[in-house]
Amino acid sequence: MDEKTASTEAGSAPAGEAGHGCVLCNVVLPMMERYWGEATSNHFRNSRIEFLKGIRSLIDQRIEHLSRHQPQQGTHVTVE
Repeated sequence: MDEKTASTEAGSAPAGEAGHGCVLCNVVLPMMERYWGEATSNHFRNSRIEFLKGIRSLIDQRIEHLSRHQPQQGTHVTVE
C-alpha cells in the first residue's frame, strides 16, 4: 500500500494535501472520537444501526404494498 492510500485510510490527508475538504470528516469527527468514551461510541454505533433498520422496515413495507396491489396482467381465454 502506498503512503497516500495508507494515510487517507487512516483518516488524515498527507502533508500538503487537503483531502476531500470536508470539515466534519477531517476535523470534527476525529476530534470528537478522541474525547468520546467506549460507551458513547457504542451508543452512536447502535443508533446508526437502528436508524438503518428503520429505513429497511420502510422499504420492506413499501415492497409489500406494491406487491399486493399488482394489476392483473393479461386476460384468461378459454380454448375449445
